Amino acid sequence: MIGSSTARDTVLDVAPPVQPNALHTQKFRSQMGDISRQSSIFFAGTVFTAAAGYLFKVYLARVLGAEALGLYALGMTIVGLVGVFNALGLPQSAVRFVATYAATGKWRPLGGFLARGSAILLGLNLVLAALTLVVGPRIAVQFYHAPALVPYIPLFALIMFLGTCTFFLGQVLAGYKDVIRRTVVTNFVASPLNIALTVLLVALGTGLWGYMFAQVASAAVVLGLLAVLVWKLTPREARSAVAKWPPLEPEVISFSTVVFGMGFLDFLMAQTDKILIGFFLDPRAVGVYAVAAALVAFVPILLQSVNQIFSPTIADLHFRGENELLGRMFQTLTKWILGLTLPLAVVVMIFARPLMGIFGHDFEFGWPILVIGAAGQLVNCGVGSVGYLLLMSGNQRRLIRVQVIASSVMVLLNLALIPRWGIVGAAVAAALTNVISNTLNLREVRNTLRLSPYNRSYVRLLYPLLATLAVCFLLRAGLAGMVRPWLAIATSLPLAYLVFIGVAWVAGVDADDRLIAGAAWGRMQVLLPRMAAAGKSDPNR
Repeated sequence: MIGSSTARDTVLDVAPPVQPNALHTQKFRSQMGDISRQSSIFFAGTVFTAAAGYLFKVYLARVLGAEALGLYALGMTIVGLVGVFNALGLPQSAVRFVATYAATGKWRPLGGFLARGSAILLGLNLVLAALTLVVGPRIAVQFYHAPALVPYIPLFALIMFLGTCTFFLGQVLAGYKDVIRRTVVTNFVASPLNIALTVLLVALGTGLWGYMFAQVASAAVVLGLLAVLVWKLTPREARSAVAKWPPLEPEVISFSTVVFGMGFLDFLMAQTDKILIGFFLDPRAVGVYAVAAALVAFVPILLQSVNQIFSPTIADLHFRGENELLGRMFQTLTKWILGLTLPLAVVVMIFARPLMGIFGHDFEFGWPILVIGAAGQLVNCGVGSVGYLLLMSGNQRRLIRVQVIASSVMVLLNLALIPRWGIVGAAVAAALTNVISNTLNLREVRNTLRLSPYNRSYVRLLYPLLATLAVCFLLRAGLAGMVRPWLAIATSLPLAYLVFIGVAWVAGVDADDRLIAGAAWGRMQVLLPRMAAAGKSDPNR
């Protein structure tokens, strides 16, 4: 695509949609079908986990209270600080190199990566878990002034160890482009198990101890299941190479080193706000902020779902030199991600106060965080998978340069705004950092890959957005005081999507949109009769 007229067009802010030939369209349909199939399963699993998790957080907030949740959030920042060094960039490397090795049949390097990567992570995390037991209590007492956190440090160390191993194996499955089975384990098995164990243990009067014991137990189960899946998916030739311990290739070491540096910057951007809230304010404020931030993190759910399978696809297509196809997919996926995120973000922002109020009166004052955070996440969704495009195309050094800038801005803004505005200042800092980092990443993608997600069809999103805003404002005004807040929100969310999709369809869709919509409808027409037939043949029916 570099040097072609199509490439020059896509660099512009508003470029015409690509007009490919029949072979290009067939490849596009095949790749988009694979992405939509696997990301839809991941999306369903994430929605299931988020819905169950939302109700679970309401339960925890009401049973444990803001202070206990604040202690948990502070403990996770300690784990996050030590955990900067516990992966060495290997999980992210798994997505890229497992995908590349599997696509090219390089079984010996694949076996070496799995063997040595697993051994490095196990040994390193045992050492870091011991380090957590030493430094954790000092951080809790001297920095956070929260001695009540000290007894829980051993469990936080165990959570860190299990979490790192689980994350690595999950990324290996993503490299194999088998997000479906990973989703079944991490969402449909782990989440219900964690919730059930927590409710049981908390009901027995164990409090925060029960919540943490449940996390450890469910993480151990997930780790075992993922290990079995990875072994089954690994080709026999690669399994044979595992026993010979081939060395890691220099490119893997170089890539992992850069990603390791990015891990520290990710920690700064993800945990600086909670750390400084804990330092300047108190555990209660941390608890409220953590709950609100968890809800905000749900807004880009579709982007996260697509990234799970699009990231190895980027590595594959870039390796093969199919940049034109990659650009077309980037353009189409970003528009769908933004369009299908807008109704969710609108509902979160308009119903922010009642949404936080569901957790209890102590949490209601955190509603501005939802409004500010959701606005920042719309920018994240509006630029698409720019970070993964840089990372999976070998431009990780450009990505880390952006993260250095963004993390510096994040720290400075939090230091300036939290003492003045409290948790609202932390939310403003996070949103501004989100905007800056995504804008810079988008510029790097344009300069290096000659790709842009935008074309003229984005203008058509304005009409369904305005209609959705109007409907949600009317619903909030009409339902206020008439029904419970949770019912108003549950009613508004599906209506927002119906209005948005309906108006968007009337406003007009382009050829790629019709192709994706047609493929999705065709898949439904195949699946629904099968599901009905299965139900009729069920002897227990």
